[in-house]
Amino acid sequence: MSKLSVQNLVTSQYTKKSRDVDIRTQTQRRPNIILILADDLGYGDLGCYGQKQIKTPSLDQMAREGMRFTDFYSGSTVCAPSRCTLMTGYHTGHCRIRGNNGADDISLLAEDITVAEILKAAGYSTAMFGKWGLGGTGSTGEPHLKGFDEWFGYLNHVHAHDYYPSYLWRNQQKIPISPGTYSHNLFTHEALDFIRRKQDEAFFLYLPYTIPHANNELGDEGMQVPSDAPYSQEPWPQQQKNYAAMISLLDADVGKILALLAELGLEEDTIVFFSSDNGPHEEGGATAEFFNSNGSLNGIKRDLYDGGVRVPMIVRWLGTIQPGEYHQPYALWDFLPTVTEIARIPTPKGIDGISMLPALLSQPANNHEFLYWEFHERGFEQAIRMNRWKAVRHGLDQPIELYDLEKDVSEQRNVANKYPEIVRRIADILQSQNLRVESSEFPIFSKLYPAHLSLAKGHMPDKLSA
Repeated sequence: MSKLSVQNLVTSQYTKKSRDVDIRTQTQRRPNIILILADDLGYGDLGCYGQKQIKTPSLDQMAREGMRFTDFYSGSTVCAPSRCTLMTGYHTGHCRIRGNNGADDISLLAEDITVAEILKAAGYSTAMFGKWGLGGTGSTGEPHLKGFDEWFGYLNHVHAHDYYPSYLWRNQQKIPISPGTYSHNLFTHEALDFIRRKQDEAFFLYLPYTIPHANNELGDEGMQVPSDAPYSQEPWPQQQKNYAAMISLLDADVGKILALLAELGLEEDTIVFFSSDNGPHEEGGATAEFFNSNGSLNGIKRDLYDGGVRVPMIVRWLGTIQPGEYHQPYALWDFLPTVTEIARIPTPKGIDGISMLPALLSQPANNHEFLYWEFHERGFEQAIRMNRWKAVRHGLDQPIELYDLEKDVSEQRNVANKYPEIVRRIADILQSQNLRVESSEFPIFSKLYPAHLSLAKGHMPDKLSA
């Protein structure tokens, strides 16, 4: 989609569906939108999702005041593809970046339209502070080319491992960072400053923090944090103290953002989303088991079992969203159509995401027929979430595993032999020609997808035209 067509999209007439959903159209301004994204935060790492040892009072309060999703999923089980699904509204069978391997060399292209581009064209002020990971220096995927008026942080994933960097990027300039400066604190400062500066206009703030990702280059000493308080006296291994302290620091900064919205009188004019890009890691000397970071789920980061892809999602919009829980599956690629509907602008046609807004407003909601993931770092793995069923396949020549999440949320009992008709239905989905488009950067070669081999150009499907 060209830049002109993005503008045409946001200035065209709204669809009937958009008009039918009551989002306080009597208000004078479009709502501000804030998305806070943690990095490798597990489903069980927050008190409102069952955590008993790590203190997260701000996010727990946010959950009490908003909507807590119990069956929300990341875009992938690792960073780069998950962020790609978030920005574009496509799942990993259709989005451009489908794995971390080589991700620093693969960028979004001009035709890969992001949620920030759409909101900017609609008049929103847009900013990103934190970890980008969808295009490096001089690429077509730099944040300023993908819809952000201003941005500050890391461009690539490996650089983002270091919490005490010697430099960061501000827009297109490399900025020296003073020794001993903890980068997370800079991102919070930038976010608070942006909200103050833009309080009188509609804004979109994307805050992809790096907490609690490990600095993998430091081995078992990779959980970097300025202080292990308030856990200094706990009889825990040092890296677990650090892991907990990182999450509590993140929580405190979410509290600062919510407090500033209250101070400026913006609470009812701002919808705040909080989520994570994938499940918990076991890196930097930390283990997911110590704090039960994946809750009762099976798997961690790099697994397509729910522990690797089911994540927290909390949404707060005071005066509009009633406190509660939602139990049907949604995923990060649903963010784009949700916020375009909230902003009362048209949604690109043909994306994989659907709007969560009716669910947020406690209205009858459209639900996915299924969610789909593919993962390319350990051969080729696929997963499907379809209603109560979860299917995982560890290779095109491997059998489909099937789990009944209503009875077995930990995915311990493979019931494929018991429900052959469900397995056949999922097999049909996995062989569907509409499920995925072959990618030259992340290729698979199988007789299951002959029609797609001619499309191995790495392009997104030609479905974005509005």
